[in-house]
Amino acid sequence: MQRTKVADLLRSNEIGKTFTVKGWVRTRRGNKQVNFVALNDGSGINNLQIVVDMEQFDEALVRRITTGAAISVDGELQKSQGSGQNVELLAKTIEILGDSDPDKYPLQPKKHSLEFLREIAHLRFRTNTFGAIARVRHSMIFAVHEFFNKKGFYNIHTPIITASDAEGAGEMFQVTTLDLDKLPRTEDGKIDYSKDFFGKPTNLTVSGQLEGELAALAMSEIYTFGPTFRAENSNTSRHLSEFWMIEPEMAFYELKDNMDLAEEFLRYLIQYALENCKDDLEFLSQRQQQEEKGKKEADRAMELIEKLKFVLEDDFARVTYTEAIQILENSKPNKKNQFNYPVKGFGTDLQSEHERYLVEKHFKKPVILTDYPKEIKAFYMKLNDDNNTVRAMDVLFPQIGEIIGGSQREESYEKLTSRMAEMNIPEEEMWWFLDTRRYGSVPHSGFGLGFERLMLFVTGMTNIRDVIPFPRAPKSAEF
Repeated sequence: MQRTKVADLLRSNEIGKTFTVKGWVRTRRGNKQVNFVALNDGSGINNLQIVVDMEQFDEALVRRITTGAAISVDGELQKSQGSGQNVELLAKTIEILGDSDPDKYPLQPKKHSLEFLREIAHLRFRTNTFGAIARVRHSMIFAVHEFFNKKGFYNIHTPIITASDAEGAGEMFQVTTLDLDKLPRTEDGKIDYSKDFFGKPTNLTVSGQLEGELAALAMSEIYTFGPTFRAENSNTSRHLSEFWMIEPEMAFYELKDNMDLAEEFLRYLIQYALENCKDDLEFLSQRQQQEEKGKKEADRAMELIEKLKFVLEDDFARVTYTEAIQILENSKPNKKNQFNYPVKGFGTDLQSEHERYLVEKHFKKPVILTDYPKEIKAFYMKLNDDNNTVRAMDVLFPQIGEIIGGSQREESYEKLTSRMAEMNIPEEEMWWFLDTRRYGSVPHSGFGLGFERLMLFVTGMTNIRDVIPFPRAPKSAEF
């Protein structure tokens, strides 16, 4: 018989019909007359209960149905006699597809710490928590593509290997085929990159934005969704060395258009999660509340589903950086020196604590900050008429702070080259980027959404290493 997924069977009302299910055993309990097996195949958060009449099966076979074992069951669907599920499967035949030694299997039916599960990331998909996260992640990936496809955007694959540094940040992973034990040298002793695979120094990309701009200035509206890499030695709960970025770029968009799109995009994703990930979100919410039981009321995070709905309830507040600085300077936490990073006027680089104060305490809604000082933003952002600020925008969310960063891009060749000179970015390395300002330049904008940052928000997890299947971080490249 053809296999039926557990999630489909749990929704079925075809009582009395025979089905085949396959999956991995979560638990087995019972007595000499009857055993109950909790089976899960990853199709949903809920297990299917298999009822095993011990008179019908060899005891040696049943002993092999241990936690972690893979089995195939043919059985009759019937209404459940117990609580917790509507239906269960009365087993007629059971086949062991793969044994699991109960004494060695790391995932025993008990609570495991997230730290321990990171050490066995090859098995953590089998837990309720990481199964739920994986399904929500898939739904968010699908929703991203669906949103942009509906709006007529084109998906562009930008290079993973690049000779440019989009952010000007420097911390990049170098790509080379040179023998590191026998590096070729020029006459003045420098590494001779003409002997390398690409004939020049190359790195893993930190962003697809610059190449995305090239496509947008021909196709009007595009987006990238790909892996990006940062070689920052930041071993924290908010940093990864490899993560995924969504970066739309739009010709003929000014800053307001950019903000409108970012707000519409985030609302779409959150609404999609609420409508399509209900069971997993409810489980993750319960998990979060269990984790926070010992905390004081003031220190507890907003309940997960309530937090997601919070984003949808009001239009996002739109505030300039200058206005935000004034609010923060006059705030109680700043006056009482309760911020870890005091706000000291125009030019202060806002931290997560400042962003969260604006969202959670002052405006009580998501916030879009605009018009930042040019000194703390990238070279490609459009200069305002005051020659002091740029048309940047950051979208701030509760509990997480910045979730999107973007800007209107500088379309003027003269202003762009002037900014590059200020920031010591050589024109000859960016000739291809500058060409777009030479030939038919137009106002254009874009933004970046770190996908794992979104996943932290949607799942309520607190460590970014728990929302990507195989995290890459300093001194950690397992699996």
